Amino acid sequence: MSNWQPSADIPTLQQRAKFLTQIRQFFAKRNVMEVETPLLSQGTITDLHLEAFNTDFPHHHSGHNKQLYLQTSPEFAMKRLLAAGSGCIYQICKAFRNETAGRYHNPEFTMIEFYQAYADYHDLMNLTEDMLRTLAEDVMGTSVIRNTVKNADGEVTEEKFYDFGKPFERLSMVDAILKYAPELDENALRNPEENFDAIKAMAKKVGVKEGDAAKVWGPGKYICEIFEEVAEHMLDQPTFITEYPWEVSPLARRNDENPFITDRFEFFVGGRELANGFSELNDAEDQAERFSKQVEEKDAGDDEAMHFDEDYIRALEFGLPPTAGEGIGIDRLVMLFTDSPTIKDVILFPHMRPESN
Repeated sequence: MSNWQPSADIPTLQQRAKFLTQIRQFFAKRNVMEVETPLLSQGTITDLHLEAFNTDFPHHHSGHNKQLYLQTSPEFAMKRLLAAGSGCIYQICKAFRNETAGRYHNPEFTMIEFYQAYADYHDLMNLTEDMLRTLAEDVMGTSVIRNTVKNADGEVTEEKFYDFGKPFERLSMVDAILKYAPELDENALRNPEENFDAIKAMAKKVGVKEGDAAKVWGPGKYICEIFEEVAEHMLDQPTFITEYPWEVSPLARRNDENPFITDRFEFFVGGRELANGFSELNDAEDQAERFSKQVEEKDAGDDEAMHFDEDYIRALEFGLPPTAGEGIGIDRLVMLFTDSPTIKDVILFPHMRPESN
C-alpha cells in the first residue's frame, strides 16, 4: 500500500490555485488572449549543434521517426503567433530544464509568458509592478509579504518584509554594481569596450570564476558576471535591473542610444530573480548574428548558451511587430508569497530521488 502524500500542504496549494485564477483575471480585464503552444519542440536546430543541445529532454517520435524535445520555454512558438498577427497573448504552461534539482529548481516547472504588441520593456515593467501588487493584495490580503528564516528546530531566527505597495526600484546593471561595490572603476564599467582588460581585472578581483567558456567572453558577459557576484544577492526589496549587455541577451532589442546594451530587465526580490522581460529583437539579420555568437559560446562549453534556430529566423523575416515579452516563474513566485523554503513545498508532484529499498 502506498504511503504517498502531497509535498505541498493544502493551504499552500489553495493559495497557488488562487494565484493562477487571479493572473488569468488580470489579463482577461486587459483583453489579453490566453493561448496554448506545443510542449514538444520540433527540434529546429541544425544537426551540427544537436550534441550541444543538452538542456531539453529528448523524445523519439516513432510515428514520424523524428527526435522531439520538451520545451524549455514557449517563447519561439508564441513569437510565431505574433508574427502571424495574434496581438497581445499570454500562456501559463509547463517548461522543462535538464538541470540539477535544488531549492529553487525542479526539472519540470510552471511559468507564465506574455507578449504585448506595439509596446516596449518600460510598458512591461509597469504592467509587472501592477500585476504583482494586485496579486499580493488580492491573494495574500496585504502588499507587505513576510518571509522567515528558521533553524533546524523550526524556530524563526529572522524575519524579512518585502513591500509591494511602494514603487519598485529601477537600476541599470552598472548602477547596481556601483551601488553595492562603489570601489570598482566606474569609467571602465561605463565604457567597457575601450577598457576590456580593466573589466577582466575587476571580475577577477570580485571572485568571478572563469571556466573554459570564458575564452569567448566579451566585456558584456564579464559585466554580467560581476553583477551576479557583487549585487544580485543584495537586491532585497522589489527591484528591476535594466540595461543588460547584448552579449547576454540574445533575443532582446539593442538600445537606440547605446548598442552595447539592450532594452531588457530582470525583476528581483530577496536576492532572487523572478522575471525576465525585454523589447523583442525583430531584426532577422541581427538575430542571426546573435545566434551565431551563442553557438560559439555553447561550443566553448557554456551550457546556458542558445542554439541557432533557422525556423525562427524565417519567422522574423516575415515580420514581427514591435513587441515586448516577459516570463515569470510561477513556482518561485508562490514560494515568495507563501513563505515556502523550497520549490518542492509549492509543487504537488515534485521530482524526488527514488525511495531506497
